[in-house]
Amino acid sequence: MSAGSERRAAAAPRAVPAPRASRVELRLSCRHLLDRDPLTKSDPSVLLLLRSQNQWVQVDRTEVVRSSLHPVFSKVFTLDYYFEEVQKLRFEVYDTRGPSDLGYQDDDFLGGMECTLGQIVAQKKVTRALLLRFGRNAGKSTITVTAEDISGNNGYVELSFRARKLDDKDQAQPLPLLQDLFSKSDPFLELYRVNDDGSEQLVYRTEVVKDNLSPVWEPFKVSLNNLCSCEETRPLKCLVWDHDSRGKHDFIGEFSTTFEEMQKAFGEDQAQWDCVNAKYRQKKRNYKNSGVVILADLKGSLFPGLHHGRLSDSLHRECTGPSTPAESGRPAHPGCNSEPGPGPGADVQKWVAIDFTASNGDPRNSCSLHYINPFQPNEYLQALVAVGEICQDYDSDKRFSALGFGARIPPKYEVSHDFAINFNPEDDECEGIQGVVEAYRNCLPRVQLYGPTNVAPVISKVARMAAAEKSTGEASAQSPQKPQSAASCPVIS
Repeated sequence: MSAGSERRAAAAPRAVPAPRASRVELRLSCRHLLDRDPLTKSDPSVLLLLRSQNQWVQVDRTEVVRSSLHPVFSKVFTLDYYFEEVQKLRFEVYDTRGPSDLGYQDDDFLGGMECTLGQIVAQKKVTRALLLRFGRNAGKSTITVTAEDISGNNGYVELSFRARKLDDKDQAQPLPLLQDLFSKSDPFLELYRVNDDGSEQLVYRTEVVKDNLSPVWEPFKVSLNNLCSCEETRPLKCLVWDHDSRGKHDFIGEFSTTFEEMQKAFGEDQAQWDCVNAKYRQKKRNYKNSGVVILADLKGSLFPGLHHGRLSDSLHRECTGPSTPAESGRPAHPGCNSEPGPGPGADVQKWVAIDFTASNGDPRNSCSLHYINPFQPNEYLQALVAVGEICQDYDSDKRFSALGFGARIPPKYEVSHDFAINFNPEDDECEGIQGVVEAYRNCLPRVQLYGPTNVAPVISKVARMAAAEKSTGEASAQSPQKPQSAASCPVIS
């Protein structure tokens, strides 16, 4: 290779690494939806849209929950989450007239809600009012979106259930309807995960099998994070219902298990459970069950597989991550996350420090980074808004501590490398990023750009405040009064 070609090769631009994405799962439920059906209740589904290139693009849609004003959807939305981007989402709820895959143009709009993915991740659980066209409230309707980080959890499992000799709820009614005299139960199954606080999270809802007491439900695939939070011993509950077109489903029975038990029983060809109705057990002396539910198939995917009905070691590492710092190749750190950005539920406190040294140039000169242009924001304002709009989603109070350095400040015009740009040393916080912008605009004409560039005082102050926040957070973490976490995020412009 010649010297010239070597120089050209050396001068070739380096590839910019693509942003790293986290993976999050979103679960949806609604309350108090509007009832658009004159004879029955609404049949809601939710449409998810993402803002891209100044237009809304359809991403996915939930299943239709028939005849329900308080639906809990089993469909899980899986999205790539970029901490450094503002990802605007819109959720639209419709009363569905036909199959959900035929579009929504003919469906009745029940309300919508807009937010960013960052807001959902930061708060972990977001409940908002649904709005109709022109911003009107859709009665008392609300939508709740819950986020769960599944980054690094690449394990999936495919399950297939069937049942045998389920109770015939149609014939068990005191006064059965005419159509029920010639039909049988229309069973469907719901699988729930029991959370640490005792609440139950819907994992999956099967389709309805019409007129069948020994139904075979379609196989379904779920992430291990969704199924059991990657904990094989976490309790699971299965409920079997007789579907009712009016939404008043009849309870057939239930059973409890764990994923660990599922694997062991399936490996030993004994994967079946009595479907029990506790009310019948109390009333009937010789009651045994209301049928039997059988795990017909269990398959692993996107990982090395299942061995003898148990998770392989490689799958367990895939799902839960390294068990020790030595295995992971990095030192242990509280709250350490292999993916960028804060995890779900994190509360981030933010500081902004602005360089007011004379090296930026005279603000009256168009070449200055602080140039006061009445028609468009200068480069400092552009940077503040670009970074601040992303960061503020991760702070519950949306307040920024805004500092400046390298300027002579009133009233004595002495050089300061640590001053509040709102000139209130007792409270240097601003309301949201727009509050920082306003404080900067008011501050710039009142200070004299000077020097030198000395960032150390600001960094020291932020470090002290972050340490105080950390100690306060550790103290509050031991108290049930305030469980949220605290972190620091200094931004130097």
